[in-house]
Amino acid sequence: MISKPLILITCLLVFFACQPGEPVAEKISNQKLGELQSNPELQLIDVRTPEETSFGTIPGAIKIDFYDKAFKEKINELDKSKPTVVYCAAGGRSASAMDIFVSQGFTEVYDLTDGYRGWAAENKN
Repeated sequence: MISKPLILITCLLVFFACQPGEPVAEKISNQKLGELQSNPELQLIDVRTPEETSFGTIPGAIKIDFYDKAFKEKINELDKSKPTVVYCAAGGRSASAMDIFVSQGFTEVYDLTDGYRGWAAENKN
């Protein structure tokens, strides 16, 4: 016969082993973005305003204006389990956006350190 304490310990071990890990939230370089772009699951999110995006975007980006009142509702339409990269013009808003993505339950979020300006300068967009 199995003792009650052994059953309890086993249940606790199973419970804690099945808990999801901490979300990934990191600043990344243009080089790391290039590596991540090979993943077809990647969600690339441009959080700049429509005026800013009119000057260009990183190919494949989804535009979701950080200042839009429906920002949280729009990001919650995305798949929270897929890797997600956010960027803005120079890296300020995207750092705040990354925090919001994590608070909304996204599990793997990256912030492009130098934003679109840094990416465009390096890629001569």
